[in-house]
Amino acid sequence: MRIITQKVKLGELEQMAVALFGNLVKAVVDVDQALMAVDAELHSDLEALLLEKGSRQKNLWGVNLYPKMTGDDFVEFDSMINIRPSQGNRSRGVDNPEIRGKILEIVVQKVER
Repeated sequence: MRIITQKVKLGELEQMAVALFGNLVKAVVDVDQALMAVDAELHSDLEALLLEKGSRQKNLWGVNLYPKMTGDDFVEFDSMINIRPSQGNRSRGVDNPEIRGKILEIVVQKVER
């Protein structure tokens, strides 16, 4: 598991994907601190890592990154940690378009293509 504070190269994400799932890397994005944690079997493990480092749970959202894909296919909004009825998110996706936009901005900032 790794917290990305600066940038991660796309090639590194590809290596992580091959090592665990073949084609994807699980990631959790902190939309408040503009951090991203990557490279774990479960989004909940990445969430726990960020919580230990001072993130607040309400700001953490799980996504899957597909290093070999481009455009809208690069990021998939799908994680059990995203189910939060108390925040109005009742799905595994990210229902709020503003939060989805923040997540995409952070991913673009953190991944060096």
